[in-house]
Amino acid sequence: MRRMSVMRFWGCSCAYLAACLLVMALNGCRNNKDVSLTISAAASLQETLVDVESAYQTGHATTDFRNNFGSSGTLAREIEQGAPVDVFISAAAKPMDDLEGKGLIAAGTRKNLLHNSLVLIAPPDSKMQGFAELGDRSTRLIAMGDPASVPAGAYAQQTLQSLHLYDQVKGKLVLGKDVRQVLTYIETGNADAGFVYATDARISGRVRVVTTVPDSLHELIVYPAAVIKTSGNQEDAKTFVEFLGSPEAKAVFMKHGYTLASQ
Repeated sequence: MRRMSVMRFWGCSCAYLAACLLVMALNGCRNNKDVSLTISAAASLQETLVDVESAYQTGHATTDFRNNFGSSGTLAREIEQGAPVDVFISAAAKPMDDLEGKGLIAAGTRKNLLHNSLVLIAPPDSKMQGFAELGDRSTRLIAMGDPASVPAGAYAQQTLQSLHLYDQVKGKLVLGKDVRQVLTYIETGNADAGFVYATDARISGRVRVVTTVPDSLHELIVYPAAVIKTSGNQEDAKTFVEFLGSPEAKAVFMKHGYTLASQ
């Protein structure tokens, strides 16, 4: 009987120890679990954002990212419809304004990050020299983002209206779903000219910048970022948005051709 009592004692002790070790292991997992942040960002930020995230991971090794790139207007509508997004980075103020007006932005997290420039591009062998040639017969198709959802398209439309060319060329316009599709139209020769950001043009060796659009011809190009109110990773998302304004992130943005916005 005594031997059986001792065995029961050790059996209980071992079970208790195993349970303690399991609890400690689970707590350790919870304390060191990976954080996955879903970022919805303007299509023009694709290469840049990946580099920024790599810089962030230097000090936050347990964080990984799921990136959803597209036109800012489309991304904003997805968020309105309940898409599970932690951070939104737009290529214009309006999509962010719309979300903020609907109470979908976490209070105090919005910040303007960047500025960009709009450029008129053409295939490398094009003889185009400026805006006036957009109205020529030799220019058959002009690509730009859909102004209803693509900020670069809205800036392009404003530019054409400021130059009093919009009515003349609107029959030639081919509307892309985002700025990268517009870039592809020119790269493949499916359009004779197009409007993209300067940062998009610089990544392609298959287009030529005809001219840079003066900022006075369109609204100021600004990229705001904010945490989405419904994010399940509020603190981590806020930490990442704060990092976007850090010296490390700013260096990456400038390397890719952006200029910094005043906070």
